[in-house]
Amino acid sequence: MQKLNDFLVTLDGYIGGHPWFVFLLLGTGIFFTLYLGFPQIRYFRHAIRIVSGKYDHHLDVGDTSHFQALSTALSGTVGTGNIAGVALAIHLGGPAALFWMLVTAMFGMCTKFVEVTISHKYRDILEDGTVSGGPMYYMRKRLNIKTSKGKLIRIGVVMGGFFAVATVLSSFGTGSLPQINSISNSVFSTFGINHIITGALLAVLLALVIIGGIKRIAMVTSTLVPLMAIIYLVGALAVIFYNYDQILPSLGAIVGDAFTGTAATGGFLGASLAWAINRGVNRGLFSNEAGQGSAPIAHSAARAPEPVSEGMVAILEPFIDTIVICTLTGLVLLSSGVWKEKHYNQFQDTDMQFVVGTYNERNEEDRVALFQHFSNKKDAVRLPLFEGNLYIENGILQNENITLLHAESVAEDFVFKQGDVPFTGEIPVVQGKMVVSDEGSSMIRERIAGLLGKTGSARIVVEGRSLMHSAPLTAVAFTRGFFGEWGQYIVAIGLLLFAFSTSISWSYYGDRALTYLVGPKYVIYYRIFYVIAFFIASFTDTTVIWSLSYITIALMTIPNLIGLLVLRREIKDSIREYWIDFSKDHPYEKIGKKFRGRI
Repeated sequence: MQKLNDFLVTLDGYIGGHPWFVFLLLGTGIFFTLYLGFPQIRYFRHAIRIVSGKYDHHLDVGDTSHFQALSTALSGTVGTGNIAGVALAIHLGGPAALFWMLVTAMFGMCTKFVEVTISHKYRDILEDGTVSGGPMYYMRKRLNIKTSKGKLIRIGVVMGGFFAVATVLSSFGTGSLPQINSISNSVFSTFGINHIITGALLAVLLALVIIGGIKRIAMVTSTLVPLMAIIYLVGALAVIFYNYDQILPSLGAIVGDAFTGTAATGGFLGASLAWAINRGVNRGLFSNEAGQGSAPIAHSAARAPEPVSEGMVAILEPFIDTIVICTLTGLVLLSSGVWKEKHYNQFQDTDMQFVVGTYNERNEEDRVALFQHFSNKKDAVRLPLFEGNLYIENGILQNENITLLHAESVAEDFVFKQGDVPFTGEIPVVQGKMVVSDEGSSMIRERIAGLLGKTGSARIVVEGRSLMHSAPLTAVAFTRGFFGEWGQYIVAIGLLLFAFSTSISWSYYGDRALTYLVGPKYVIYYRIFYVIAFFIASFTDTTVIWSLSYITIALMTIPNLIGLLVLRREIKDSIREYWIDFSKDHPYEKIGKKFRGRI
C-alpha cells in the first residue's frame, strides 16, 4: 500500500502537483475572465433568475430542470472537498491555502460558465430520448483538424476518448472512493460504528438510487442539497460566533499569509508560499471542479433551449461550493484553533514515519530540521529513516533515540494496540515504515475479523496525539462552538449527506462517459462495479485514496482546458448571439424557436 501511495504521489508531482498545472488552471480562468469581460460578476444576477425558473418553457428539451441540474452538479462538487479537503489544505498549507482556494473559485466561476456552455451546445439526444453530454462530445465534434489536402485528423476523437476514460477513472478517484472513506471514518470516530457496516448500508442505498438514472438522481439531489446546506450552515456559524474574538485574526491570517506563506505556530511547522498556492489551488479544484469537465455532464441534461443560459446557471456552483461553504469550513478551523493543535487519534499507516533521533517542535533547530524533512523541495535535507525492529512492551515503545512522525508532526503519548488491547512484541521497520506480515494483515480480513470480534487477528494500530487533517479535524473543530460535543454530529451528518450525494452524481458522470465510449449496453456492469468499489473504499487507507484523486482530477482537466482555449472564439460568439436574441418582453420566444429547431 505504501509503495502504491509513493508511486501516486510521485506521479502527481509531475501532473496535478506540478506548478505548470496550477498555471494552466488559473491561467485559463483568468484568460476567459478578461476575454469575456468578467461574466461571473456581470451575469450573476441573471443566473439567479434563470435557475429560479423565470424563463422556463414547456417545450424545452432535456431530462431535468435548471434547479435539478444545478443541484446534481452541486451534489457532485459539495462533498469531502468542503469538509475534509479544506482541512487537508490548511493542514498542509496553513491559512494561506484557503485564500488561494477562494482565488481559484473566483476564476473558476468563469471557467465553469464556458465549459458548461460549449458542452451543452453539442450534447446528444439518444435513441431512448434521454440526453448525454459533456466535454467529450464537443471535443469529438469540434476539435478535429482538416489539412490543406482535405484529410481529417481526428484529434478531437482521441481527446474525447481520453477525457471519457479519465472521467470513468475519476468517478472512482473523486466521486466514490474518497467520499465513502471520509464518511466511514467520520461515523467511526463520532459514533463508533464499524467502517464495514457503514460501507455496506450506504452501498445498498447507493445502488437503489443510481439504478433509476438521472431523473431519480436529480430528484434525490434536489432534496439533499438544500437540506445539507442548511444543517452545515447552522453548525458552522455556531462555532464561528462562539469564537467571535478570533474571526478578525482568522481573516487577517488568510489574507496576510497569502503572499508570504504561513509561519510555524503550535504543532504546525509552517508552509512556503509556493506550497500554499499549490495545495490551495489543487484543493480548490477538487472542491468546485471548475475546469475538470464533470459539471457539464450534469448540466447537459437540463431542459434549456439555449446553451448559454445553462452556462450562466453554472456560475453559481463555485460561488456556493467554495466561496460560501469552504470559507465557512475554513473559518471554523481557524477560529477554533484546532488546525495547529495536537489531538488524540488513531494514526494512518501512510502518515506514519519513524526517524532516527529525538525531535521536538518547540526547539527551533528541530523545527527547522522537521520542516526541511516534510518540504516538497527536491534539494531538502531529509531526516535519517529508522531501519530495524521496534520493541514494544504493553503498548509502549522501548527503543531509544527514535521519533515517530505522524501527519507532519511529532507524535506524542502514543501506544501500540492489537484490537483493543496493548501490544507486546517486535515490529520490523523498513525505510521508516512498520511492516506487519501476520495472517491478519490483509485489510479486508482485518476489518471482518474486527467486526466478528476476533481481536487476536486484528492488525496492529498506533494511537496517540498529533496534528490531524481531513474530516476528523473538522469534526474536532465543530465541538468548539455553542453545540459543544454535539457539534461533531453535525459534521458526521453533513459529511454523510455531502459525500453520499457526491457519489450519486459521479455515478452518473461515469455512466455517461461509458455510454460515450461503448454505448449504454455496458452501463449496468459499471454501476455494479461502482457500488462494489464504494463498499471496499469504506475500510481502506485514506491517504492512498486522496493521492489517487489528485491524479484523476488532472487527467480530466488538462484536455478540457485545452479544448476550451481552442474554442474561445466560438464561445464568445455564442454569448454575443444569446444577448442579441434575448427579448425582455418575451424572454425565450425568439431564442426558443431558433434553438429548438436546431435540436
